[in-house]
Amino acid sequence: MSKQTASLHIVRRYGKVGGMERYVWELTHALSQQNQTVTILCEEAFDTPSSAIKVIELGTIKPKPRWISMLRFSANVSNFIKQHPEIKNSHIIHSHERTAVHQVTTFHGPPIKNRKKSIFDCLSPRLLAWDYLEERELCATQVQRILPNSTLISDQLIKHYPKAARRMQAPAYPGVSDSFFSIPKKTPGKTVGFIGTEWKRKGLEFAVTIIEKRIQNDDEIHLIVAGPNPNEIQHLFSSWPAKNYSLIGWIKTEDFLSQIDLLIHPAHTEPFGMVIAEANAAGKPVIISKNCGIKSLITQEMGEVIPLEDKNRWDLAIDTYLKKAPTSSKLNLTWTALAIQHIHLYMDIKPS
Repeated sequence: MSKQTASLHIVRRYGKVGGMERYVWELTHALSQQNQTVTILCEEAFDTPSSAIKVIELGTIKPKPRWISMLRFSANVSNFIKQHPEIKNSHIIHSHERTAVHQVTTFHGPPIKNRKKSIFDCLSPRLLAWDYLEERELCATQVQRILPNSTLISDQLIKHYPKAARRMQAPAYPGVSDSFFSIPKKTPGKTVGFIGTEWKRKGLEFAVTIIEKRIQNDDEIHLIVAGPNPNEIQHLFSSWPAKNYSLIGWIKTEDFLSQIDLLIHPAHTEPFGMVIAEANAAGKPVIISKNCGIKSLITQEMGEVIPLEDKNRWDLAIDTYLKKAPTSSKLNLTWTALAIQHIHLYMDIKPS
């Protein structure tokens, strides 16, 4: 693109060290590849970025209690911006954290106000701090644009912060790296895959129950579980025949997807679900819960979105999609497209 923008991205940990952090890493590199000026303001960089990206490290903060470390990081960011007016005057400030100086914020997870409430919440300094930081991030006067990473998150933010609705933009969906589009096709089989270190939140226990029932009708089905330490989840398979499952621990997502025919993701809560988009790019059908932020993008050619309560439908869907050919219907979410979306947004904003 010919139009040039300059953006300062605020993230505590810069590098491929988590889902949100990877999003920031990929987005900022995609922006840089579009010849945009990109600067990072962080506590610490964990990977070596492109030489075109300038990284400013503020120094690490004791990580716990988390709410105190968030307040301290926010204060450090504000002090830095105050001391460097030249950056504020020349860059769009884009935060991926709870800060006080940004014009743009990306919201990567559910708002704290979406939690189950208790009459004792008002006595918790942790929850009071979270509430304060979140409302400031979305509703402070200098905030011009809010980028949710899915329609699920957008709906939650508008519900809890209606005065921020006018700032809400179309979702900024995570991209998928090129490597996922080129995963070699395997001979069709009956291998179902589940991946996620946060296996309780992502619904592994539900997956085990559903797949075990399906095995009773088809003993050729095999479940691969990637992410959790096998010792941590072995008890879930105490009644399973050994030939019907593999617990493989941590593995590159590309290598995991190359082994499976179908991805199952029955999450209890999932702001987006990057692995679902990656599976789609690899041509794998997906069966996911209605709690996944990506749900509005999944068509019947790609897979199925099912409530967790409807166990019979999960069972039928697994049987159906294991018999289907690999999906050729692709979302085509890319980091380049995400970068271009951001460039257009930045062009409408003037640095403070």
